[in-house]
Amino acid sequence: MKVLLGTKEQMTQIFSEEGKVFPVTEIKAGPVVVTQVKTTDKDGYEAVQVGYGTKAAKNINKPQLAQFKDMGNFRYLKEFHLPITEETKVGESIDVNTFEVGDKVRIASFSKGKGFQGVVKRHGFKGGPRTHGQKHSEREPGSIGATGPQRVFKGTRMGGRMGNDRVTIKDVEIIKIDTENNRIYVKGGVPGRRGTLIEIQG
Repeated sequence: MKVLLGTKEQMTQIFSEEGKVFPVTEIKAGPVVVTQVKTTDKDGYEAVQVGYGTKAAKNINKPQLAQFKDMGNFRYLKEFHLPITEETKVGESIDVNTFEVGDKVRIASFSKGKGFQGVVKRHGFKGGPRTHGQKHSEREPGSIGATGPQRVFKGTRMGGRMGNDRVTIKDVEIIKIDTENNRIYVKGGVPGRRGTLIEIQG
């Protein structure tokens, strides 16, 4: 069962034995604990719920405290839809040793939030000309609707909140694994700021 949770640390670069340089993202990953196993007979679908991180017991509700028992107080809980086997049991611990260098994984996280942005930055609009009577409207959206219907159509691209979207990238290669410090180094960039929760699935 190749699933793991972690937090984004930083970007750096790693040199191979041949002298090639790889841009990598350092992820502090695991260990995670299986907190619940969902089956088709009981829940209608198969999935594994894992817990990661620590949290003060006073900030956890009573049903979750009863569910966790002696496994710990987890800050994050995530479900992975996977086929359940007999080996999958509640309380099982999963760490970086589950993966190997060269594995291709799927990574999901939330991108950086950029707040309210205009159409030029959010959608790549060209903007207005800098001459011919323009004064302060170089980055304005311009006309936003058809004159016939006398209304603005749904889905019209305008300014608004940008970023903080769930982004999934596939076939990300693992370059290095540091088992002592629970670190995984993956090739290329990973969406999100430092400290963003990262979902890793084989």
